[in-house]
Amino acid sequence: MTAPGALIGIDWGTTSFRAYRIGFDGQVIEARSAPAGILKVQGGAFEAVLEREIGPWLHDGPDLPVLAAGMITSRQGWVEVPYCPCPAGSAEIARALWRHETGRGRIVHFVPGVAFVAADGVPDVIRGEETQIIGEAGAASGRRLLVLPGTHSKWALVEGGRIVWFATFMTGEVFGVLKEHSILGRMVADEADDAQAFQRGLAYARAEGGGLLKRLFSARTLVLFDQLRPAGVASYLSGLLIGTEVGEALDCLADAPAGREITVIGSSELTAAYLSAIEHAGLRGRRAAADAGAHGLFLIARAAGLVR
Repeated sequence: MTAPGALIGIDWGTTSFRAYRIGFDGQVIEARSAPAGILKVQGGAFEAVLEREIGPWLHDGPDLPVLAAGMITSRQGWVEVPYCPCPAGSAEIARALWRHETGRGRIVHFVPGVAFVAADGVPDVIRGEETQIIGEAGAASGRRLLVLPGTHSKWALVEGGRIVWFATFMTGEVFGVLKEHSILGRMVADEADDAQAFQRGLAYARAEGGGLLKRLFSARTLVLFDQLRPAGVASYLSGLLIGTEVGEALDCLADAPAGREITVIGSSELTAAYLSAIEHAGLRGRRAAADAGAHGLFLIARAAGLVR
């Protein structure tokens, strides 16, 4: 039997469940995933799902600490955990862990999300992404700028291992709504990745005059005037939205890190799209290390004294 390791880390989101057995060196020994996000758990049976998905790990390592992050700590999750305010690094998040005893007597430490209040007084929140940010940049000195693409993209600035600023952009959700429920989506035919259309969308996002609401209608008119193929509409819209996101995020950060290198944490397809958009904006992009979220859980557990 393989040694159980030092920690069981869980990223339990809205649509998916991911778990990691992590060694004393912070490296992932084994990973498991399932389409068992919190919205698919019936009747609040979270403990039953936990046992179903990683029961053997729990059995083989009865004394292993278990850390769970993500939407599992939201109002719709297992236990609602108050947000940890910025600035927040592994030490601050570790102090805010929520200790919960399951019906079987197992202790689960729930990781809080992080909250930030901007200069305009409007709050923003993240749940789950904080572990990825800490795992990628939390142990490094200096300043790092990161983006986590997705339904709700997150941009974060880290200084000295602590998240000091972040902002959410609803890029992925807006893309889905436009494609499925707007007149622009009706233009899509035989959808396929179209690199040229994507680049054209990026370019128009940076054009002078007008903003996104004006530019969106171009996805219709370019097709009407045979300047864009219907099969390229989705790629064009993606470029337009991602390009706008990059511009808006940088506008929020007049004092961004020197060199403007941006680290992208995400799936390979989204990472490639964002790296292209970052390069188009004249900046430098880099891919995050693999298993950033698992490493972040390890750093938080170590800061909490759960891993020696």
